[in-house]
Amino acid sequence: MTTYNIGFIVGSVSSTSINRRLANALVKLAPQAELNLTEIPIANLPYYSADHDADIPAAAAEFKQAVEAADGVIIVTPEYNRSVPGVLKNALDTASRPWGQNSFQGVPTAVLGASIGQIGTALAQAHLRSILAFLDSPDLQQPEVYLQMTEGLITEDGEITNDATAEFLLGWLRTAHAHFELHAKQN
Repeated sequence: MTTYNIGFIVGSVSSTSINRRLANALVKLAPQAELNLTEIPIANLPYYSADHDADIPAAAAEFKQAVEAADGVIIVTPEYNRSVPGVLKNALDTASRPWGQNSFQGVPTAVLGASIGQIGTALAQAHLRSILAFLDSPDLQQPEVYLQMTEGLITEDGEITNDATAEFLLGWLRTAHAHFELHAKQN
């Protein structure tokens, strides 16, 4: 089985992010022979502006290169005001510009998220999938992961305390692997 180098983006920059805990859990769960997960950080990206298209800021250029170098990208997003966080939208805008230099084009993605609410991050993920479709990024559609984060479900260091949740997420990772394999970039 092929090992894929997968970047992951956490759509929150909060030090107490439950989505960062979820991302840490995925890193621990991921079968190392199949998926090598590495964070593509977004906290230090400048706000996207077309004013910088002729001279892309270094942090933006590094972000674009990391997306392009990945065999796929997992996006772990919270839901802010029934949509994606502004910092995540900024990262996607940064990666897609300047026009004609879309770093996400053809890069397969998989989306999931956690919330304290019962519907998880369903609306944020719907908006995110719409953005990814425009970016021409083949996105994993099923199974969907709208994780309700309950107290103690995932520890600060990424340990999942519920066996059924761990098995579900491991199954999702295996399906994501098959998705990345199906949409592997032709080099």
